[in-house]
Formats: sequence, C-alpha cells, structure tokens
Amino acid sequence: MNLSRPLFRAGSLLLALLLAACAGDKQAAPATDEAHGHGAERRQDAPEPAAMSAADAGDTVRLTPQQRAASGIEVVAVGRGGGASTRLAGRVEPAVGARAAVAASITGRVERVLVAPGSMVRRGQPLAIVVSGEAAVFRANALAAGAEAEAARLAHARDQALVAQGVVARQELERSHARAVAARAQAAAAQAQAAANGAPDASGRVRIVSPLDGRVGSVQVTPGSVVAAGSVVAEVTDPAMNELVFAAPPALAAQVAPGTTLEVSAPGGTFAAAVTAATADLRAPGGAAVIRAMPVAAPVPPAGSPVSAVVVTEGQDTALSVPADAVQTVEGRSAVFVAVAEGFRAQPVLTGRRAGDRLEILDGLRGSERIAGRNAFLLKAELAKGDVEHGH
Repeated sequence: MNLSRPLFRAGSLLLALLLAACAGDKQAAPATDEAHGHGAERRQDAPEPAAMSAADAGDTVRLTPQQRAASGIEVVAVGRGGGASTRLAGRVEPAVGARAAVAASITGRVERVLVAPGSMVRRGQPLAIVVSGEAAVFRANALAAGAEAEAARLAHARDQALVAQGVVARQELERSHARAVAARAQAAAAQAQAAANGAPDASGRVRIVSPLDGRVGSVQVTPGSVVAAGSVVAEVTDPAMNELVFAAPPALAAQVAPGTTLEVSAPGGTFAAAVTAATADLRAPGGAAVIRAMPVAAPVPPAGSPVSAVVVTEGQDTALSVPADAVQTVEGRSAVFVAVAEGFRAQPVLTGRRAGDRLEILDGLRGSERIAGRNAFLLKAELAKGDVEHGH
C-alpha cells in the first residue's frame, strides 16, 4: 500500500504534463498555418530567383574556357546540305593491266619450268622454255629472208657503180632497186613473225616471259608436257595494282563522280577511299553500275578480300546535318549540346537519316548554332552526374 501511492502520484503528474503539451501545440498550429498562408501568397506574387536559376541549370553544363580546352571538346558549326548514304558490297580485284595470263605463242614441248606459284618475277623474266620445230622453221625463214635482202642490197650497189660508168642502163638499176626493197620487206616480215612466236633460237627454243612485274599465281604446265599455242602457261598478278571494285545501283553511277570519298570496311579495319571511276556495266544483269576506288592513305587489301563501303550522295542544301558524335541520348531523347556563354546547353533534336559520319537534323536547330562535336559524351556524363547529385 505504501508503494502504490507514490506510483499513482507520479502517473498523475506525467498525464498532466502530456495534456499541457497538446494544448500548446493546438495554440501554435493556427499561427504556423497563417505563416504558411502568407508565404504561399508571396510565392504566387513573385517567384523566387533561386528556384528559377536551379531550373535553368538543369539542362546546362557549366564550363569555363579553361575547362573546355582541357576537356578536348570540339565546337563545330551546324552543317547545311543533307545527303543520302548507300552501302555497297565489293571485292579487291587486280586493276586493268595488273593481271596477265601468260600463254604459249607456239605449240611445243615444255623443256623447263623456271618459276613456281608465289614466285616474284620481273618484266621480261622467263617463266618456261618450250622447244618447237615450228619455231625453228620461223627462225630459219627469218635468217633466209635476211640473207636474200643482203644479196639484193649488194646487187643494187653494183648496179649503181655500173650505171655511173655507163656500162648498165638506168632501167636495170631501177629494177635492182625494186628487188632490194622487196627483199628488205620480206626479211622484216620474217623477223616479225619469228618475234611474234617467241623469238626462237636456232634450236627452236622459245622463252615464255612475264609481261609485267608481279607474283606468279598458278603454273599450268610441267616439264615434258606438250603445250598448244594459246594455252596458258602461268598467271602473273601485280599486287601493287589492286583496286576496290563495288557493284552499285544504276542510278548511283550518275551521282558518284571521281574523287568522291567512300568509307570502306575491310577485314583489317576501316579506311577512306577515293572513287576513280563509276560507270554502268551493260554486260551485267539490269545494267548494274561498277564503282572503282583506291585507298587514300591505307594499303590496298589483298586481292579477293571482301569489302563494303558507304557512299554519300548530295541532298537538299536547306537540310541541316551534324557529326554523328554530337548527338547524344539525354533522358531518353536525342539531343545536342549547344555552346552558350556559361558552357553547353542540352538541346533536344529530331534526327533523320545517317549519311556516313553525319546525321540529318529535322527539327530542334536553326542552323546558326555552334555545338559540341568530338567528346560530346563527356557533357552527357557531366549532366547525368549533376542530376544524380540533385536527386540526393
């Protein structure tokens, strides 16, 4: 009993204190609500400058000129004149005159083969030696015709001396002159025939030589075999004369001029190439165009390598275009960063077709802006970092 009385008194005191506190809150609440009401009226009458500044800064990355230079962000102008891009498929092929199918000029037996596939040869270097009886006849005919021409020349010289002495009539001199001229012509024809058949020696051996510098591809003959006139002995290709050959739609040939730049993709990487010729191939089905090109500063891939290229043709002069690197995705929308006094401002844009390394801009820019090009992704990252900090 003695303990219960103090506990009862303490509980009564605590309850009284709680009731007093609740009464105080009810009295303070109207004052607080009134204060909030006046604050709301003030915000409706005049927005706070601090709130406006924060909203504007949400789409702007502030950078000093020193920070801009250190970041390596390139500022470029908005380009005019859009374009259409076409992807072409092609291969690396030897240029005209870079491949030779070396054939035997006369029928004969292969005595020696002097090269193998992969051998590097020089122009005029022998590839094989063929022995031919027919070639020996050509050689003999050339020698005989040369001898006849020499005899006719000497006879004409003697007649000239006799005419000067008055022993022979001038008509005889004229006839000997005609015989000498005819003999020279026959000798020249016989020598040309022998040369056309490989310039055989007295034994009828013909050296089949390479017509150009290059690498031997395939060898079609073996020692002891008989080769017919016109049959291929070996193939030689000059790897330094390879070129890029693409098949294209016929309408594209009229739009692509020599010097047009192509963006080429090859097994070894990408490089720029310049068009050397574009024409319609009437032999191809549908008259498909053929575009030939050469790399600008890169080596030509090996012959037979598959390649592809993107060619950009001119579009409307009023269209706007920007570098593809300049367009970034900000909050799910395409945007570019426009240079402003305090840094860069994210500007939403509507993009169109891609032509090479540029994107067509359909809406969002006037054309007079200067925007961030290379390294624009750094601004996107900085803007995203700022959004995260404000979120916390």
